[in-house]
Amino acid sequence: MSDPRTTPDPELAGEARPAQVSVPVCDLLRSPDGPRDRQLLYGEQVTILHAKNGWAYVQAAKDGYCGHLRMMGLSDVQQATHRVSAPATHAYLHADFKSADRASLSYGSLVHVSREAEGYAETPLGCIPRQHLQKLEETAKDPVTVAELFLGTPYLWGGNSRWGIDCSGLVQAALLACGIDCPGDSDMQEKAIGQSCDGNTPPQRNDLLFWKGHVALVTGPEEIIHANAYAMSVTREGLSEAIARIEEQGGGPVTAHRRPVLPASL
Repeated sequence: MSDPRTTPDPELAGEARPAQVSVPVCDLLRSPDGPRDRQLLYGEQVTILHAKNGWAYVQAAKDGYCGHLRMMGLSDVQQATHRVSAPATHAYLHADFKSADRASLSYGSLVHVSREAEGYAETPLGCIPRQHLQKLEETAKDPVTVAELFLGTPYLWGGNSRWGIDCSGLVQAALLACGIDCPGDSDMQEKAIGQSCDGNTPPQRNDLLFWKGHVALVTGPEEIIHANAYAMSVTREGLSEAIARIEEQGGGPVTAHRRPVLPASL
């Protein structure tokens, strides 16, 4: 049975026009003006499948997720050359941190750099500090290190940015940064990512633990990092304490333990 989250609605799939997100963050909605399912970041590409009354029904390139967003948040594709590798950054009017800031971008945003000068990269949005960018072909090697950049980020259901993120958004950001394909929601991730570990396999760094509707990254033998509604932020938590707390609060036991295939192993 196809999943409507990643299978385009045939009644809305009349076009196939490439575009990219032109605002720092935009909500991907279940229906026009409906609930948020996920978010897309500046520079991420989509395919416009249907457009009407200022709304576009799109499919995201990074994970195939389908949804609705406002046309005003889209532009023609300009091939990205770099991604934001700092937790967040600013695009300035000039190559000068005292000049006006024109936009704030989250980790993972994609930009086209036309030239570099005086420690800044010139992009269509403005000048971004060069140390906050990474060439697109360069990938991170450790998902946990990426996830730790989001420590303290507010919890936001369906969030995918430094301004707000949820459990599956955090895992997706960490794995995509390492060149590992990753769906957008935790139930999809539980089915698709890496290898299943049996109950006797001790958790190790970068393993994923799943509960019903929740996912966390293992940082070490007795610790996880996750975006959670209990703390309303991205936090570290003791593994045993988290397992006990989640079960006590009605979230049930761990449902799966999976081990991603990391870049060094590819």
